[in-house]
Amino acid sequence: MKKSILIIVLVLLIDQISKIYIKTNFLYGEEVVVFDWFRIHFIENNGMAWGAEFGGKAGKLFLTIFRLFAITGIGYWLYSSIKKGAPNILIVAISLIFAGALGNIIDSVFYGIIFDTPLNATATLFAEKPYGELFHGKVVDMLYFPIWSGNLPEWFPIWGGKPFTFFNAIFNIADTAISTAVGLLIVFNKKAFPKT
Repeated sequence: MKKSILIIVLVLLIDQISKIYIKTNFLYGEEVVVFDWFRIHFIENNGMAWGAEFGGKAGKLFLTIFRLFAITGIGYWLYSSIKKGAPNILIVAISLIFAGALGNIIDSVFYGIIFDTPLNATATLFAEKPYGELFHGKVVDMLYFPIWSGNLPEWFPIWGGKPFTFFNAIFNIADTAISTAVGLLIVFNKKAFPKT
C-alpha cells in the first residue's frame, strides 16, 4: 500500500506542477522546441481523448461525473488487488492508472474555478474572475512528439498525397502514466494476471 501511495503522489505532483507551470508561464498555443521530435506545446481540452467534445456544457458535466465514478472503481480495484496479494506489476499499473485519472479529474473539477484565461496573457492561479465553474475545467496538455512530418505517398490508402504528422497527439503526465500502465499490462500480461 505504501509503494502504491508513493507512486500516486509522485505522479500527481509531477503532473500538477507541470500543468500549473505551463498554464501560468505559457500563452495558449505557445511552443518551445526542445528537439526536432519533442516540443512543449500548451493547449487545453475538455478532457476526452484527442480533445473530442460532445454535448456542450451538459456533456462536459456528464464526462466529469463519469470520471469520478470510474476513479472510485479504479480505487476499489487497487485496494482489492493489494488485499489479495496481487503481483507487483499489476499493483504498479493500477496505481499509475489511478494517478493519471485523478490528475486529469483535478483539472476537470477545479481548474475552471481557480484559473482565468486572459487574451494574450498567461493565466493567473487563484484568479479573481476564473474562466469557468466547478466540474467544468479544461485539461492542460503540453507534451508533443512530432516524430515525422511530410506528405504521404500517393499510393497510400485514404491519406495518400496529404500532409501527415506522426505522432500528432499532445498530452500530459497523467496521460503518460495511464499509457505506461496499459503498456505494462500488455507486455507483462502473464505476470500481471497469472493463471491460478
